[in-house]
Amino acid sequence: MTSLHDRHIKPLILAGLNGDNWHLEDYVARGGYAQLRRILEEKIPPEQVIADVKASGLRGRGGAGFPTGLKWSFMPRQFPGQKYLVCNSDEGEPGTFKDRDILRFNPHSLIEGMAIGAYAMGITVGYNYIHGEIWEVYKRFEQALDEARRAGFLGDNIMGSGFSFELHAHHGYGAYICGEETALLESIEGKKGQPRFKPPFPASFGVYGKPTTINNTETFAAVPFLLAIGPQNYLEIGKPNNGGTKIFSVAGDVERPGNYEIPLGTPFATLMELAGGMRGGKKIKAVIPGGSSAPVIPGEMMMQTDMDYDSIAKAGSMLGSGAVIVMDETRCMVRSLLRLSYFYYEESCGQCTPCREGTGWLYRVVHRIEHGQGRPEDLDLLNSVAENIMGRTICALGDAAAMPVRGMLKHYWDEFEYHVAHKHCLVGGHAGAAAASETVAA
Repeated sequence: MTSLHDRHIKPLILAGLNGDNWHLEDYVARGGYAQLRRILEEKIPPEQVIADVKASGLRGRGGAGFPTGLKWSFMPRQFPGQKYLVCNSDEGEPGTFKDRDILRFNPHSLIEGMAIGAYAMGITVGYNYIHGEIWEVYKRFEQALDEARRAGFLGDNIMGSGFSFELHAHHGYGAYICGEETALLESIEGKKGQPRFKPPFPASFGVYGKPTTINNTETFAAVPFLLAIGPQNYLEIGKPNNGGTKIFSVAGDVERPGNYEIPLGTPFATLMELAGGMRGGKKIKAVIPGGSSAPVIPGEMMMQTDMDYDSIAKAGSMLGSGAVIVMDETRCMVRSLLRLSYFYYEESCGQCTPCREGTGWLYRVVHRIEHGQGRPEDLDLLNSVAENIMGRTICALGDAAAMPVRGMLKHYWDEFEYHVAHKHCLVGGHAGAAAASETVAA
């Protein structure tokens, strides 16, 4: 169960949830589907809906932070054929679990948000692509879809308005690469999940070669709430260029791991307070603020940073998916990087040579260092390999593999250097003679 809070910070998407009140009648009792009903009954022009989303300052909550209303405006309204709306619920980033909980505990907010988006862009068919390793979530969302259809919020001629929208759940099979939007589209089409070259972009060539708009689960779920309170009020919840609330998945060495919905621009120190502080009273050492692909930030620096796109970027990282991984003073940065580099090595789809070969190279070198076989030149080698992956792949997975390496070396070079020189960790004492018997060629 997620950590749902309602203290001095009032959530929107997670407000009033207890784990059991996810059904349609519960959502309607909380004001659900009121915005879809208002739009259809008052015949609000689609252009006005897009303008309201633009005015709210809502940015994509999946990682890139692209302005949602602007993305919606890219959809060609006069296109004569079928157009598609897709939700990216393929939540595979290590440390991220917010979308899972939206789908479990408030699925109708996503359905309403997608229906509103479909109306605004003139779309009649949508897909929600759900990560392949969470069967419970897929079944829950299918139940919610059935409830919405029976109540007349999905299907033909919704509420007698003449607007029709059918939404389907699509179950993936666990490949991390399918979180990349064009690989996701390939998977929906029944093909191998590999990224496409861009351009053309999905807005002109998406599912089955038709115009397609893709947003994240949290992005769609936020739409009914921002319309309910008004775009300007939503914008003012956060900071300039960072409107509204954001759900952060807090994990690692904290007392109360879980999902916390807070206004963008909230100090990280406040988020840590909500999460109960450091487990066991230990000292904070490092924070990965936006999922495993985000460069690490030293703990003391992070405690002086606000949780929004611009502040995190200024600190040298990115907000990403909002997965906050907190590490205490006992954590070895070499071992942490080993786990991250192994993940990207395993999840590379192999399409691009720099990523296919580079992720394996990074993993083998970090493995060598962690197991007491590191060489002094390995640190420069890691930086060199990472730099030669960056910007040289079709999608961002190559960058995602390289950025943790560069971030760790930037802030914890001395710890890596110590590991190479002494054949064991500065803080944990692992590795050494027993591990040194393993040979990992690089």
